[in-house]
Amino acid sequence: MNLKVIAFDADDTLFINEPYFQETEQKFCGLMEDYLSHQGISQELFKVEIDNLKIYGYGIKAYILSMIEAAMKISNNTIPVEVIEKILEYGKELLEKPIILLDGVEETLQTLHGKYKLVVATKGDLLDQRRKLHDSGLGHYFHHIEVMADKQEKDYSDLIKRLEIQPSSFLMIGNSLKSDVLPVLAIGGHAVHIPFHTTWAHERIDYKVEHENFNTFEKMTDVLKRLQ
Repeated sequence: MNLKVIAFDADDTLFINEPYFQETEQKFCGLMEDYLSHQGISQELFKVEIDNLKIYGYGIKAYILSMIEAAMKISNNTIPVEVIEKILEYGKELLEKPIILLDGVEETLQTLHGKYKLVVATKGDLLDQRRKLHDSGLGHYFHHIEVMADKQEKDYSDLIKRLEIQPSSFLMIGNSLKSDVLPVLAIGGHAVHIPFHTTWAHERIDYKVEHENFNTFEKMTDVLKRLQ
């Protein structure tokens, strides 16, 4: 590989994210359990989230708005204001969760820094993602931080054009096959999948990915063996 740029997803690739959302969802289900089963509440929340992606995009603030909307639908617009206040409280708690690096992340970045141009390519709310990267202490490793509205082929093509490289010189590392792997392979780039133990339902696919530019590793430091 003639790599020049290595891009990293942020959430559940560099640091923990999805478990915090699942913890908040369980609190939300407990808050609304007088109206519906926990499974039914989760299904309704997920449906609202997906419907709202085109309006709100990704991130915690979009999630808070979707929880409020789901609560209104589940309760047939009878939810008391105290419940809305509780949902807002859950959202603020989510925004203040500690940043916990995943195993091998800093070691990998230290080794690659200076050998390749390192960038972050992640979805979510701009303010929140920049805050998390700042609090993680990893910001100085990266040449560029790209908070993307989505991760489709065009989004990656636009990023690669801004970086002034060819797709064949670009490697994306992330935990989502749907967002971090498939679109990059489709435009001629390289991709590495590092599975996280839990994945948001919207990011799952139900088939195996096989491609000459694709690898799956159990942990971040395994990437270093591939690049030697």
